[in-house]
Amino acid sequence: MTATSASIDAAMGQLIAAEEEHVAHNYHPLPVVIARGEGAWVTDVEGKRYLDLLSAYSALNFGHGHPAILAAAQEQLNRLTLTSRAYHNDRLGPFAAALAELCGKDLVLPMNTGAEAVETGIKVARAWGYRVKGVAPDAAKIVVAHGNFHGRTTTIVGFSDDPQARQDFGPFTPGFISVPYGDARVIDAAITPDTVAVLIEPIQGEAGVVVPPEGYLRAVREICTRRGVLLIADEIQSGLGRVGETFACDREGVVPDVYLLGKALGGGVLPVSAVVADRDVLGVIHPGEHGSTFGGNPLAAAVGLRVVEMLKAGEFQSRAKLLGEHLGTKLQELVGHGVTGVRIVGLWAGIDIDPAVGTGREVAERLIGRGVLVKDTHGQTIRIAPPLVVRATELDWAVEQLRVVLAG
Repeated sequence: MTATSASIDAAMGQLIAAEEEHVAHNYHPLPVVIARGEGAWVTDVEGKRYLDLLSAYSALNFGHGHPAILAAAQEQLNRLTLTSRAYHNDRLGPFAAALAELCGKDLVLPMNTGAEAVETGIKVARAWGYRVKGVAPDAAKIVVAHGNFHGRTTTIVGFSDDPQARQDFGPFTPGFISVPYGDARVIDAAITPDTVAVLIEPIQGEAGVVVPPEGYLRAVREICTRRGVLLIADEIQSGLGRVGETFACDREGVVPDVYLLGKALGGGVLPVSAVVADRDVLGVIHPGEHGSTFGGNPLAAAVGLRVVEMLKAGEFQSRAKLLGEHLGTKLQELVGHGVTGVRIVGLWAGIDIDPAVGTGREVAERLIGRGVLVKDTHGQTIRIAPPLVVRATELDWAVEQLRVVLAG
């Protein structure tokens, strides 16, 4: 090793050590220090390039530094970044109108993070239950699914069944009924006169890209309509082009009562989230009952508007669908060769690693050495969610690196 490379290695080690020393250990990052990004690629502090197959959990659907998104952000940075909702700003109205149109809904309630969108959706559903459905005070119930991941707030982790998410964070907020994912009959059975909503992910991302059986979403939609409860779709990871459609619900022709959106809505530039629904649902929230200093800020609205405009033509949705079919064919070839199962929808895949080869974490670490970034979940699964600007040849190369790693 040359003196120069040794000093670069030392610099990377120092950066990791600084995080370990001064940043709370709420994450266990893979050992790579990223300094730059462009398109589907990132570069570490040593100058080594990696194909990013995680896209910041789908927040980077349009890749790193997409020129159109950066231009929108830069233009707005030079004009106005924040007013709070104490005043109007000239970007929020156009953004809300465009997003409402994309969703086929009336109203948008802008927030920042995905967890805030979920919390907001819960408040809206409860207010709707009391003010429209006539549920008795403090009696509202929301049906959720086993294996869910909707965020990290104390309310949300309270209805998670992941011990790591729950342990030592109670007591938890009551009012949630959890049922097995993928079986609409158990949802029907769980609904009572006090039920105000069913909150589900159309595809469960953190659980390992778990795809429900065909017809599940249609059945849940029918049940919610028949039983008089809201269907809330958490499309924070699955939405905005990731699965080959604008929303994962579109795969079954289902329109929920409430969309929860985030991640890619901020274009990989800043956190932007939203609750989108018709007036008879979101209209239950009155001034002073909910808000956020940064929610709907002009910078976020300008970026969000550009993202919505980019999705209108359907190019990214089509790329995700076609490239996902290509990737799925390649990944299926690995089943029986270090892989025990593959689940893929659009450009979103969960790959179950044979324990004989190693854990998901170990495979992810080995892939770093071959210039590929993925992320493990639940022990034996790795997730792939490349930017929708990725090329087929790049995906082929990444699968070949995985094949080499699995072969040992």
